[in-house]
Amino acid sequence: MQHIPHRRLIGVLGGMGPAATIDFMAKVVMLTPAQHDQDHVPLLVHGVPQIPDRSAAIAAGSDAPFLPMAAGIMQLERAGAEFIAIPCNTAHYWHERLARGSRVPLLHIADAVMAMIAEIEPPVGAVALMATRGTIAAGLYQSRFGTKGPRLILPDEPAQALIDRAIAATKAGQRPLALRHAEEASQRLLDAGAERLLLACTELPLAFAESAFLPLGIDPTEALARACINASLGEAR
Repeated sequence: MQHIPHRRLIGVLGGMGPAATIDFMAKVVMLTPAQHDQDHVPLLVHGVPQIPDRSAAIAAGSDAPFLPMAAGIMQLERAGAEFIAIPCNTAHYWHERLARGSRVPLLHIADAVMAMIAEIEPPVGAVALMATRGTIAAGLYQSRFGTKGPRLILPDEPAQALIDRAIAATKAGQRPLALRHAEEASQRLLDAGAERLLLACTELPLAFAESAFLPLGIDPTEALARACINASLGEAR
């Protein structure tokens, strides 16, 4: 009889946005070392796209996304999740409060990204942050790039406007338009001295899927997927 390995159940607070959640799940599957179905990570997904817009809430000083996210985490806990991941960078503005109210660990996407960057060889000198205005306003990544490690380059207003358009076009299913805006923003950031591009909105890896700039991208969705695999296999760090 086949031996079935133990895997911890990962809860996914998804729907922010829907395509980004599917991309995250696909990366968990692709990155898991597996020979059989039973080797893979069990995922329990709470996918509710009706959670209010996170970036708009931060800009307005609103707490509207918090209660729906907290309710989703509670449902995942009740269903047996042993770790929870949120494949949305901007939603991590509420991570600390959500974690305080949770009985199980909430993985943090920015922590997963910093672990990934630390493993890049040769070390990166400068990384450009491509993210929603809410993620930038929340300082999720600025607080982690300290005096050590790469220099973090923030987009100027023209670059940020292009990033905003790329994200919106991806959410609307307009991939060619998203790609054009993403590449224009990337060129501005590379011209400003960036060596790598931190795609810190989970729509951006989708926008860059067919881009010549993709090899320069640092993908937080992939970083979070790897953290989930480590947690499920009992290798959480």
